[in-house]
Amino acid sequence: MEFTLLMAVYAGDDEAFVRAAYRSATRDQTLPPTHVVVVQDGPVGDGIARWLDEIARSPAVTVVRLAANQGLAAALNAGLAAVTTEIVARADADDICLPERFARQIPLVEAGYDLVGSAIDEFTDDPAHPGAIRPVMTTPAEIAAQARLESPFHHPTVVFRKSAVLRAGGYPQLKQMEDYLLWARMLVGGARVTNVADVLVHYRVGAGAFHRRGGPTLARSEASLQKEFRALGFTTRRQFLRNRLLRGPLYRHLPGSVRRLAYHLWGHAKRFTPRTATTDAR
Repeated sequence: MEFTLLMAVYAGDDEAFVRAAYRSATRDQTLPPTHVVVVQDGPVGDGIARWLDEIARSPAVTVVRLAANQGLAAALNAGLAAVTTEIVARADADDICLPERFARQIPLVEAGYDLVGSAIDEFTDDPAHPGAIRPVMTTPAEIAAQARLESPFHHPTVVFRKSAVLRAGGYPQLKQMEDYLLWARMLVGGARVTNVADVLVHYRVGAGAFHRRGGPTLARSEASLQKEFRALGFTTRRQFLRNRLLRGPLYRHLPGSVRRLAYHLWGHAKRFTPRTATTDAR
């Protein structure tokens, strides 16, 4: 049951968050990864540099160092090139994995799935006191339908087959949309997919999260994403027009506070639930 944890860090990461995220995805897991690949995406601060030196002492850990910051897609592709196992588990540098995460997901990939995600809940300061749950679809049909409008997977939760990701071309260079386009390419290519309905990752929502979801760069990425979907035959012309209206320049150029309100209204429409609610794995 060998699998590799894949993470990337860069200068903007907080050392304390990185250490906590890494610990939650390694030694705190009931089924810990057998290998770890961490990509240093360009120069980092002294604290993260020391942490990288510490973990690199383990023979199970490979640190890939990129001389300049190249962005998440390039960093993850560089990390994938260093991965020697077929199964890969992603984790971000500021989220917290629940201890049973990999014990729940790895058997599903071993059973034949190419891509497995999970629900998440959001927290700002303390993962022990999270806010809303962001649910997921679980059946292939539900996931395929949702994917035509929004990403059906939370990137920090996914476990996948390396071969399936490479067949889809790896992570494309599309700022903050690289994962969504990859999932679409995998779905078009016939990848077998599912989600665990339970929360397996506490997702950190920083103060600037809604500001980073807007602006001209994201608007351009969104436009490119929708064009790629049409070129793939992933969306119909009607879906393309709908997506450009709902996800296009108007939304991306809204003030962050308005975008936050729109996000929560959309969440209520999708039945985002309080953390005390229970969900069943399917």
